[in-house]
Amino acid sequence: MNTAIVEVKDLHRSFRHVEALDGVNLTLAEGKIYGLLGRNGAGKTTLMSILTAQAFASSGSVSVFGEPPYENEKVLRRLCFIRESQKYADDFKPVHAFRAASLFHRNWDQALAMELARDFGLPLNRRIKKLSRGQLSAVGAIIGLASRAELTFFDEPYLGLDAVARQLFYDRLLADYAEFPRTIVLSSHLIDEVANILEHVVIIDRGKIILDQDADTIRGSAFTLAGSRARVEAFAAGRKVLHRGDMGALAAWTIDGPLSPGERREAQELDLEISPVSLQQFVIRKTLDAGGAAIKAAGNGGADARQANRTGALQ
Repeated sequence: MNTAIVEVKDLHRSFRHVEALDGVNLTLAEGKIYGLLGRNGAGKTTLMSILTAQAFASSGSVSVFGEPPYENEKVLRRLCFIRESQKYADDFKPVHAFRAASLFHRNWDQALAMELARDFGLPLNRRIKKLSRGQLSAVGAIIGLASRAELTFFDEPYLGLDAVARQLFYDRLLADYAEFPRTIVLSSHLIDEVANILEHVVIIDRGKIILDQDADTIRGSAFTLAGSRARVEAFAAGRKVLHRGDMGALAAWTIDGPLSPGERREAQELDLEISPVSLQQFVIRKTLDAGGAAIKAAGNGGADARQANRTGALQ
């Protein structure tokens, strides 16, 4: 069993009237690649910032490698956090950024950094402020990989890379992870691109964790059912429907939950087509479902409050 290296309990972070994190409980184990997925503003960056001591929690507890990370050099030297908008000194060149990283990260591999720079076509002696967005993204990706930190966070730093460079990043990440296992957390909007890399998926929405499961479990946990609308409705009766797509007499519904062999045979006999749901579609449907539940709960809360006010006025 993998040892837990991050433990988060009842974590809250408020910004004025916004609850960025709302009672987050999370455990990260050593030697896994995690996907931290969710919409913009869901709380992903806030959570990673607190775990890496770059932001404060309003309440709750955070333990990284068994200790609080804030002002804890022993813990921080085992971490690497690469942001999409990573900041560097104005007069820095990539060689300076790599040199600074080598001083902080005890597992730094300079040979790997130089090899990756060649692969990405990165001009090492050009000032960072003169680099293109893609080249700047490459600097962050290289530092994150070459640091070989025991716990590495990538907060979408590879978005500036083109499709070929992103694939290079994924390939090199997997190859180096296989040789030097560590815990890697990828926060990404490009869910289908990273789907085959992830071993565990955490979905966050409106500051709450709405899913925390192994990727293999998720891959078989939903399916799309297509065919005659009447037959789709009959087959789906009693099941949780994540999405309904109707077009006249035809329907394509996304159903939550696995199918047994017997149910698959029944669907085939009804001339219904079954297809797997991509991780991206699964995340979208789960997020929309959670969002709808939150809105409904808020609406019910408002109705309850109005009813209480009316009751109080009558008393």
